[in-house]
Amino acid sequence: MALLQKILRHTDLLIGAAMLVIVSMLILPLPHWALDLGLVLAIATSVVVLLTAVNVKDPLQFSVFPSLLLITTLFRLALSIAATKLILGTGEAGNVIQTFGQFVLGGDFVVGFVAFLILMIVQFIVITNGATRVSEVVARFTLDAMPGKQMAIDADLGAGLIDEDEARKRRKAVKQEADFYGAMDGASKFVKGDAIAAILIILVNIIGGFAVGFLRGGGDVQQILSTYAMLSVGEGLVSQIPALLISTASGLLVTRAGQEAGMGGTLFGQMLGQPKVLASTGIALAVFGFIPGFPTVIFLLVGGALFGIAKFADKFPALSTSLQGEPTKKAEQQAHHAPPQTGPEAALALVGVDTLEIEVGYGLTRLADVRSGGDLPERVTATRRQIALELGFVMPSVRIRDNAALPPHEYVIKVRGEEVGRATAYPDEVLAISSGEVLAPVMGTPTKEPVFDLPAVWIDPGLRASAEANGYTVVEPSAMIATHLSETVKTCAAELLSRQDVNTLVENARAHNETVVAELIPNVVQVGDVQKVLQHLLRERIPIRDMVTILETMADYGSRVKDNEQLGELVRAAISRTITRQYLDETHRLSCLTIDPALERTLLDAVQHTAGGVVLALEPAVQQKLLDELKAGQEAATAEGRHAIVLCSTSLRLPLRKLIERYMPHLAVVAYNEVSTQAEVEFVGQVAFAA
Repeated sequence: MALLQKILRHTDLLIGAAMLVIVSMLILPLPHWALDLGLVLAIATSVVVLLTAVNVKDPLQFSVFPSLLLITTLFRLALSIAATKLILGTGEAGNVIQTFGQFVLGGDFVVGFVAFLILMIVQFIVITNGATRVSEVVARFTLDAMPGKQMAIDADLGAGLIDEDEARKRRKAVKQEADFYGAMDGASKFVKGDAIAAILIILVNIIGGFAVGFLRGGGDVQQILSTYAMLSVGEGLVSQIPALLISTASGLLVTRAGQEAGMGGTLFGQMLGQPKVLASTGIALAVFGFIPGFPTVIFLLVGGALFGIAKFADKFPALSTSLQGEPTKKAEQQAHHAPPQTGPEAALALVGVDTLEIEVGYGLTRLADVRSGGDLPERVTATRRQIALELGFVMPSVRIRDNAALPPHEYVIKVRGEEVGRATAYPDEVLAISSGEVLAPVMGTPTKEPVFDLPAVWIDPGLRASAEANGYTVVEPSAMIATHLSETVKTCAAELLSRQDVNTLVENARAHNETVVAELIPNVVQVGDVQKVLQHLLRERIPIRDMVTILETMADYGSRVKDNEQLGELVRAAISRTITRQYLDETHRLSCLTIDPALERTLLDAVQHTAGGVVLALEPAVQQKLLDELKAGQEAATAEGRHAIVLCSTSLRLPLRKLIERYMPHLAVVAYNEVSTQAEVEFVGQVAFAA
């Protein structure tokens, strides 16, 4: 037993050694006993393959079949070549072929040759061609259906019906199914080639054997044929019986569709599910039995048996469904009428909230229904990829659900159960957005684009070309919702980043740099501290993709700096190139608003350290004046087509950002040490006033 376990640990080596043995059989002569052993193994393998194909519930449970088909085909061809060498060389071919030729064929090679031809017709024309055709059709339809299945998985994932692990398993199953039927399409060609090779080999054996026997003076023509032709036909039948079984197994596998149980259970279950058909067949056979010349007793026995089976199946209808692996009606009723839970656990499902939700009115439900052509789940999946690329943050699953309380064409975006965005969309129209001057207005329903509050018009899809020609940007309603969701996630990224998400990011960084993670966590900081630093970055939409640099900076300063905000500021300086790239314009310039040195000293004097972090404590009049000047500088830069940022000292950056984020959330504040040395800085204005 221990020896067998050791051998089974090296199955790959066993298969490799077996392939080498098969190849050597094509070259080296085999003794009689080795040929007999090979033929018996070929027959045994074919029987095992056939029974496995019949009993598996899913063809993917026998996904190794295409490779096994190649190995068994090569093995049979090697045996046929070895038998040919023995037949032509010695006039003998071992006990299996000899006994098969004499006992099964009755010593008459003509009968054997006819039987061999019939076997070839059955295998080559009926089974092999049919299996090949079915393989081609199934492979084509499976590959054509693959994108739809992938979209359905993405839709379920985007709707929150499944998690990432389940989606990964389903994608793997879809890929395995496509790979299996594609491989079966190619493997069926081996069966066809095997049948052709068998015919050629037996002809070579008969012609070659006759020539060898005649040249060696092996007797008259009858004696030579009785020796060589008998062995050749016997060898052809012995080798083609396993081929017939395996080609039958191939046909069974590719024709399995919609079966949730083994083939036996499905076959008998579906036939017993039609008792009227069985009864009608039994009566018809009984009537045929009274036709003169027919064996009346046999017809009556078979007809009576079918009639009795029909009555039995009609009396026990649950037997049919149980054989097919389906639940009975009684079991279904018990499942539906199971007593509801009454304990505290019954309310647990009502306690939790989804991280991200999109609730839609009934007029927008078809945007989320993939079966109706809706592409909202697909766009949500694309948004998840976009967020991952831009911020390095994995967006949580989004549950899309209908809400009868909403107006028909409204949707609501919720974060942790609370509404953060609401807008109106029309599924049969498109949104024409005016981002500047337009040549001519278009007819439609005026509205506001929900993300950037730009003027827009809902128009008929037929007016798309006209609107685009007049300077509008036209988007689909699902694209508008996805963009709204994307901006919401970017705004709320710090809130959405959980400790579990941070742990996933840390483990991913560990795969690339195990040393820094081992040094940092838990010796210097905890996962919660890393979360606070990452949230500090995401709050201003700074990407966190460079986790190694972030963690290394925290490892450098974490033992001395215990304030997570200050630690986050140190991390910002370490990823200055990333921050600078965020604000470069099309000409790769950084447009900056600076603060007058005198005003900056005044602001620095107003910085206070509180329990909630550093704040800028200014008198209301000074604060309002500062905000007005910053807003005026930003608007002036925007009028010139520039996206300006505020550039200030390191000590002032964080309190100044905290002051203005509520009033001007899109105005970025960057410290001098956060600007990359390679950046080309252009000053577009200065904030100055007497405080």
